[in-house]
Amino acid sequence: MASMIPTWLHRLASPPHFFRLAGRLHRWLLWPALACIGLGIYGGLVMAPPDYQQGEAFRIIYVHVPSAYLSMMIYTTMAVASAIGLIWRIKLAHAVAASAAPIGASFTFLALVTGALWGEPMWGTWWVWDARLTAELILLFLYLGYILLRSAFDDINKADRASAVLAIVGVVNVPIIHYSVIWWSTLHQGPTISKLDNPSITYDMLWPLLVMILGFTLFFFAVLTRHLQGEVLEREQHARWSRDIVVDGLAD
Repeated sequence: MASMIPTWLHRLASPPHFFRLAGRLHRWLLWPALACIGLGIYGGLVMAPPDYQQGEAFRIIYVHVPSAYLSMMIYTTMAVASAIGLIWRIKLAHAVAASAAPIGASFTFLALVTGALWGEPMWGTWWVWDARLTAELILLFLYLGYILLRSAFDDINKADRASAVLAIVGVVNVPIIHYSVIWWSTLHQGPTISKLDNPSITYDMLWPLLVMILGFTLFFFAVLTRHLQGEVLEREQHARWSRDIVVDGLAD
């Protein structure tokens, strides 16, 4: 099985093949993503009852939780893609990491903003140096650092290698975010849906949240495929197949 992995990766790493695949995946992912988000919003804002302690303010979780989840998932995806790029020298793996970074930074920023909007009425302040909040802020800085580090190099190969190292080293922050509410005494709410045997949320509140997480995840991959197409075209701008695509696009 281990010997099959590089063969599969190298087949997928063909830029023309990857470009066409990304285009097909974008169409397959976008509409289900929007449908899930629409259903989740309706379920969370209309069908779910108010929380017995937080009242209507709890509804911000339907944006905050999926955003926070994706902020960690996307960085982990970047780290894995960066490792693949370094180990097997697959340039498209670096393209995946580079394309995911601005999307991950956006979701991280959204998680921090929605967390602050929830914290002000619940805690009486927009921000506290809570372990999870601080680690999430560090994650945003890691995203921004990755993006800035890439832009500091004119040579794309050097940019790939340097940013890959940062992505791999920085991934240690992801488990810190996830387990911070368990390891330390924090103001942040503890695990809820992760306790699958006994989630700390009723089903009529839980299912819209799960649908929103699915919708946000599908939306991320839909946006990622579009970003990847642009990244691949930029990297392969001197290849004949990419010039043909650009010419055909201009002709349309």
